[in-house]
Amino acid sequence: MNAIAEVRAILHCDLDAFYASVEQRDHPEYRGKPVIVGGGPNDRGVVSAASYEARKFGVRSAMPLRTAGRLCPDGIFVPGDAEAYATASDAVMELFFVRTPLVEPISLDEAFLDVTATEHLFGGAVAMANQIKRAVRERCGLVVSVGVATNKLCAKVGSDLRKPDGLVIVPAGGEAAFLAPLPLERLWGVGPRTREVLAGWNLRTIGELAAFDRSVLETRLGEHGSDIWERANGIDEGDVQSEHVPKSVGHSHTFDANTLDAAKIESTLLRLAEGVGRRLRDHTLRGKTITMTLRVAPFETRTRQRTLREPTDDDVTIYRVARQLLRDALAEDREGGRTSPVRLIGVSVSGVTAGEQLGLFDAARHARLNAALDAVRSRFGDGALDRASAREVKERRRFSGQRYR
Repeated sequence: MNAIAEVRAILHCDLDAFYASVEQRDHPEYRGKPVIVGGGPNDRGVVSAASYEARKFGVRSAMPLRTAGRLCPDGIFVPGDAEAYATASDAVMELFFVRTPLVEPISLDEAFLDVTATEHLFGGAVAMANQIKRAVRERCGLVVSVGVATNKLCAKVGSDLRKPDGLVIVPAGGEAAFLAPLPLERLWGVGPRTREVLAGWNLRTIGELAAFDRSVLETRLGEHGSDIWERANGIDEGDVQSEHVPKSVGHSHTFDANTLDAAKIESTLLRLAEGVGRRLRDHTLRGKTITMTLRVAPFETRTRQRTLREPTDDDVTIYRVARQLLRDALAEDREGGRTSPVRLIGVSVSGVTAGEQLGLFDAARHARLNAALDAVRSRFGDGALDRASAREVKERRRFSGQRYR
């Protein structure tokens, strides 16, 4: 009677050329050009990531940088920005947590989602996959490929098949047929040494392995032989191992052009703080440490943070603290005789814990206000309501044209 409800719905979401894509997002002049992350073309290290433009020249991850330099001499080589990648990853992961608490991050740029229990809330797994793709593009400026299946194995294989911007759906009951034509290197657990053994038996596709005698595999390869036979037949019972509470919640924005416009910067910061507060509330979370990230021309990144006495999920609190951190950072510039146009502004809340119902009247009033704002924006869009502070920023910008200097 409950057979349909028991069919699992698993997504594997994999950000395309993640590090390189973050660089292209944050540096508009890099867009459409070959970007290679990891160091300079004469360095002794290896490539961490390559944009799809660079891949056309044969550049691949883990390739020596010097080889990449020879293959793509006109490429843009960058050392990488771990903080920017972590912030971008946090923002994307939060979009996943909005749809299910069962999220298993594998790395900064990929995660499994078990959406079985929340399918009915979002229109089904395929609808959810499309929503995630759209949200990641619109809110984070990145592209994600998604595989949809009844198990982690097929979802993972699917997300990798049609990159970039792919969406592959493996129907329930069609797992083995989906895997059958693919080469053995697509299968978990089949590395070079195992492939060499299997090639000796003329096994080169997953389907050929699936049709092979399981007992022979067990005799030659032991338990590993049995495991890869099951996977070749589309069998994978592994659960999504959830991280219930994210370490931090953050949002950032890169301006199309560097700016000194104080009102524009602070108005953007307000919107980011509202987004962070809303995402905290969506998950009944609060955090104690507020961090403001500022990237100024040419490519210098600065951070300032303050730890509160009590954790918060309140937009106004997050904004006021972040705004003061911003003003302090820019005041230091002025005192040092510098004028640094702003390229990126970001805010995050860390030290995150599960939220509790507050008893104080002021906190309760803020909670009701935030809930009302969240409800209106969910129905009519983020621009439907402005706080007074947002209007104040806009008016100041219109009448004074204030700039940081």
